[in-house]
Amino acid sequence: MSFLCCLPLLECVYCLACARWAWKRCLHSAGHDSETWGAATAEEFEPVPRLCRYILAVYEDDLRHPLWEPPGGYEINPDWLLLKKTYEDTRGQAPPYILYLDHEHSDIVLAIRGLNLAKESDYQVLLDNKLGKRKFDGGYVHNGLLKAAGWVLDAECEILKELLEKYPKYTLTFAGHSLGSGVAAMLALVVVQNRDKLGNIERRRIRCYAIAPTRCMSLNLAVRCADVINSVVLQDDFLPRTATPLEDIFKSLFCLPCLLCLRCMRDTCIPEERLLKDPRRLYAPGRLYHIVERKPFRLGRFPPVVRTAVPVDGRFEHIVLSCNATSDHAIIWIEREARRALDIMLEKNQAMEIPEKQKMERQETLHKEHTQEHKAALQRAVALAVPHAFLPSQYGTFEEDEEGNSSHGSIGETSFPSSTKSKTKENWDELIERLFEKDESGHMMLKKSHRDD
Repeated sequence: MSFLCCLPLLECVYCLACARWAWKRCLHSAGHDSETWGAATAEEFEPVPRLCRYILAVYEDDLRHPLWEPPGGYEINPDWLLLKKTYEDTRGQAPPYILYLDHEHSDIVLAIRGLNLAKESDYQVLLDNKLGKRKFDGGYVHNGLLKAAGWVLDAECEILKELLEKYPKYTLTFAGHSLGSGVAAMLALVVVQNRDKLGNIERRRIRCYAIAPTRCMSLNLAVRCADVINSVVLQDDFLPRTATPLEDIFKSLFCLPCLLCLRCMRDTCIPEERLLKDPRRLYAPGRLYHIVERKPFRLGRFPPVVRTAVPVDGRFEHIVLSCNATSDHAIIWIEREARRALDIMLEKNQAMEIPEKQKMERQETLHKEHTQEHKAALQRAVALAVPHAFLPSQYGTFEEDEEGNSSHGSIGETSFPSSTKSKTKENWDELIERLFEKDESGHMMLKKSHRDD
C-alpha cells in the first residue's frame, strides 16, 4: 500500500525534472557559450572576411566574372590565383581547393570549399571514421579528414615549399568551410609536425582559419594548437556544437532537428567531467571566435559582436535549439556577418583616432595576451585531468609517458620524448605510403584494399 502511494510522488518528481530540463534548454542561447570571453579586436579578426571570400572563390567558374560579386575592398585578383583543383583533379580524395598568392597581405592561402551534397566522394571522406580509429600526436583525429589533408599536402608540398622559399616574409594560411575546415585544420596539424616537408618553415608563419568548423580532433590537440588554428562560429551554428559523429549527422540530414534534440537530451544527462575525460571525443579546434548577433526573446539581428577565447571546459558543448542552427552554417551568412562585425570594430578604432605607433604596441600586447591565455588554457586542461594534456616547462608540471619519463615541451609543440617525436613522423610517412599509391599518370590514389573497405 505504501508503495502505491509513492508512485504519484515519483511521477511528480520525474515531471518536475523534465520540466526543469526543458526550461533550461529553451532558455539556453548561443550567447551563453561565450558570455565570459573577451572581445576580439579588429587586428586579429581582420583576415576572417577576406578568407571567407577566398573560400567562396573555390565555387566560382571564372573569377573575372564572379557569381558572387565581392564588396569593395574584398576583390580577388585573378592573376594571383596560382592553381585551382576541381573534383576531377582530386579524384574524390579531397574537396576542391585553390592556391592564392595574396601579395597585398603577404599571405600564401590554400582555401578549401565545404561539403557538396551532390558529391559521393565528400560523403566518403565524412564516413571514413570511427571514434578512436586514428591516433595523431598523442590525441585522436577524424580519419577521413586526416587522409584528405595528407593527399593535399602530398600533391602541393613542392609548390608550397617553393613559394615559402621565394617569399620568406609571407605567412602560410589554410582556410576552409564546414568539411573543408576539417581538412584545413588537419593540414595545419600535419604541417606543424612535418615542417621539414616545407623547408623547415617557422611555426609562427603557419596559421589556419576553420570557418564553421567540424569537431575533428580530441581536446588536448584542440587546446594545444590554439596558437596556429582559429575557429570561427556564427551564433547558433549546429556543427561545432554537436559531438555526434559526422557520418551520423549527414545520414540523418532530412531529420536533423530530431537528431539534434535527441543528442541534446543525451548530452545533458552526462556529467561534463566525464565528457572531458573521454580522450576520443572530438572538438572544434584551436582558438574560438564567436560572432553573436541575436539575443534571447528578441526578434531580428543586432550589430554583431565577436568574442574570443581558448576555452577548455564549455567548448561549445551544448546544442542550441534554434531555427537558425542550420542557416548560421552557411558560408554566405558567415562572410556577411564577419564583414559587418569587422566594419564596426574599424569604425570604433577610427572614432578613437588611435595613432599608428599605439596600434603597433596594441598588436604586441595582443600577442602577449593570447600567449598567456593559451598557457592558462593548457594549465586548465591539466587541472581538469584532460587525457594527454601537456604544460609548457615554465609551469614545472609534466605528464609522464608509459615508461615514466617526463614529457617536456613548449607551447604548441608536441610534449613527447624525442623517440616518440621521431616515431610520430615515421608513422605519418608510413600512413601516406600505406593508404595511397600512384597510378600510371602519377596521381595519388587510395590503394585497392582501402577502397574495398
